[in-house]
Amino acid sequence: MNKQAIGIIGLGLMGQAFGKIFNSGGFSTLGFDIDPKRCSEFGQSSTTSSALKLAEQCHTLVLCLFDSHQIRDVLLGSHGLLASGRTNPLNIICTSTCEPDEIAEIAAQCKAYPVRFLEMPISGTSKQVADGEGLGLMGGDKQLIEDLSPILDAMCKKRMYVGEIGSASKAKLAINLVLGLHRAALAEGLVFGSRIGLDPNILLNLLQNSAASSSVMRVKGPMMAKREFDNPQSRVDQSLKDFGLIQKLALEQKQPLPLASQYVDLLQSCLEKGEGKKDNAIILEAIRRQGESA
Repeated sequence: MNKQAIGIIGLGLMGQAFGKIFNSGGFSTLGFDIDPKRCSEFGQSSTTSSALKLAEQCHTLVLCLFDSHQIRDVLLGSHGLLASGRTNPLNIICTSTCEPDEIAEIAAQCKAYPVRFLEMPISGTSKQVADGEGLGLMGGDKQLIEDLSPILDAMCKKRMYVGEIGSASKAKLAINLVLGLHRAALAEGLVFGSRIGLDPNILLNLLQNSAASSSVMRVKGPMMAKREFDNPQSRVDQSLKDFGLIQKLALEQKQPLPLASQYVDLLQSCLEKGEGKKDNAIILEAIRRQGESA
């Protein structure tokens, strides 16, 4: 496969991270986002004025969009990439965390066009992705995965095949459920330790060297200990979106998720405080505020 420019649609945290690792891997990139500020951050000379123009110049597109509704609109909407009856081949790598049945339906509709669709949500924050530490969860055709391997290698060295399209989103949501609860547990432990007189930085170091250690402590612990959340790696509103999907699937299976419900309530309180764009480690403040109001 030649190193033709890779197109990135959605230049938020993940889109920016993929741009960096593609460039460091020898690929050129073109990006598009409806937000001019994000295009400016990506570099005006490296962006196009529309998704259609991006698709005209790139045979492989990486979608880093918020949800399946945006993906459907970009691909199949009235002004979508496929609305005009595309005839040139196109590879789609969808990295968004989506409702599993919806992303499977979108991929099925793409089969009516010369489009090959790979589902690959990423487990890891945008910083972990930029550092090459993300895990790609793959759903779709194995031949496509092999054909795109040079691009996928650049995106994330660690990848696992889950199954048909939709299965990778299911796996990502299950992982995110556990991750979210890990964050809440760490935040609660740090707030508890602070209340009883422990220095949060010392406590964090102790936790990282104890039986309670986890990767969450390494990634989110310093933010919590310093109470600095303004440079997000993963945002409150994104976590709430994912947990909405988790709760929807759980309800369909009649499976209560009592800890997840408490987690959602805590993040919802952050959203109501205007903290939706902050790093989701700010759940620590939601727990802290409960103690101050008691």
